[in-house]
Amino acid sequence: MFSNVKEVHDYCKHNSIKMIDFKMIDINGRWRHVTIPYQRLNEDIMNYGIGFDGSNYGYAPVEKSDMVFIPELSSAHIDPFVDISTLTMIGNVRIIEQDGNKPFDQYPRNVALRAEEYLRETKIADSMIIGPEFEFYVLDHASYECKPNTVSFNLDTSQAEWNSGDNLNINSGYHVSPKSGYHITPPHDITYNLRNKMCLLLDDWGVEVKYHHHEVGGPGQLEIEVELGTLTEMADKTMAIKYIVKNTAAAENKTATFMPKPIFSEAGSGMHVHMLLQKQGKPIFYDEKGYSGLSREAHWFIGGLLKHAASLCALTNPSTNSFKRLVPGFEAPVTIGYATSNRSAVIRIPAYAKSPDAKRFELRNPDATCNPYYAYAAILMAGIDGIINKIDPHKNGWGPYDYNLYNLPAQEQKKLQSLPKSLDEALDALEEDYEYLTRGGVFPKVLLDTWIKNKRAEAESINIIPHPAEFSYYYDL
Repeated sequence: MFSNVKEVHDYCKHNSIKMIDFKMIDINGRWRHVTIPYQRLNEDIMNYGIGFDGSNYGYAPVEKSDMVFIPELSSAHIDPFVDISTLTMIGNVRIIEQDGNKPFDQYPRNVALRAEEYLRETKIADSMIIGPEFEFYVLDHASYECKPNTVSFNLDTSQAEWNSGDNLNINSGYHVSPKSGYHITPPHDITYNLRNKMCLLLDDWGVEVKYHHHEVGGPGQLEIEVELGTLTEMADKTMAIKYIVKNTAAAENKTATFMPKPIFSEAGSGMHVHMLLQKQGKPIFYDEKGYSGLSREAHWFIGGLLKHAASLCALTNPSTNSFKRLVPGFEAPVTIGYATSNRSAVIRIPAYAKSPDAKRFELRNPDATCNPYYAYAAILMAGIDGIINKIDPHKNGWGPYDYNLYNLPAQEQKKLQSLPKSLDEALDALEEDYEYLTRGGVFPKVLLDTWIKNKRAEAESINIIPHPAEFSYYYDL
């Protein structure tokens, strides 16, 4: 939006902007922020940055945690959710050194930018174009507690079928059956107007929306799909989408969650990632003679993704809840394989994307608990490894699986390779298979070590808590 400080000041003066808010990304993929009066933005800040404690973002040890962030002026947008008129922009993090500050190599945005640089250095392509699909639930109520004597959560929305017999509150009688929400219309689709508001706000933010609709989950599962963009650009937009979705819902006294599996027995929420590579503005994934119209480079890229699928899950599905979604029967992938128009395989090639410029495939296992910068960068690095080493997915026995993998006999299913069944399994895989991520200095080994340590601690803290279902199975034994 801006290229220098003067442009920012002029815009603020002419549009009655009072504050500038800077948003940074912590290691887990949450935005943090700090705000200044717009007059405080000056050339010193652009040259030397604003200091902060990186240890509280999960990156650096306390004894070496002083960092600075430099505003990215071109990322500025009006924040529609605050009372005082505010311009918001992303900050790029640097570490302080005697001879000047340098980019902090563990910072998510810097990892994504380095991955794009590495792609260009390989001469394989100039850019990776991706298009995530955003699934989430919007609810009327969400509460939870975890105490020594109480472990519980309670979710509710008026459209859920479980409220069909509610005589205590006003009841419209329009309720959505489990797993029956796909493309429903009002009055069943009670969030239609809310999604329109979300999409208009996204457009104001520079995020082009392809379409939106109600998803399969009966109790308020929704989807917004956006137009494709370059890797770091789409990581930036992923952060903006989650911010706008959550805050628009909150403004309507509702609550939005991107948890992969918030409701037992209902459809889980994924973040399928469509992808293609371009070189000198031309697609390199298209070959009309190849399987499903894909070139050999596309097949090798798929091979890299499938070879590293288990370790990728540690970055694309980095929560214990992620693996409650990756189970059979809910259109979520469990099998390491590829196919055309098959939602039961990890990689699906959309049959409708036929033109050379649109030819692509999607990775179906990721979800929005990921840090998008790390996840998208890791996907690219796995694909690059596949192209460099010419990993053929067919020769490796990963497909194509042009049939429903869920319906195979048990003996046939045992022959298939599966995704990890838990976060611990995914972290085990990442410990064994990480070198493709560290090539070109894209993922620092210390970052991966910190990631594994933090995620193992999360998993352990959850795994040792008694589960309510255990009482139903074991209390009377």
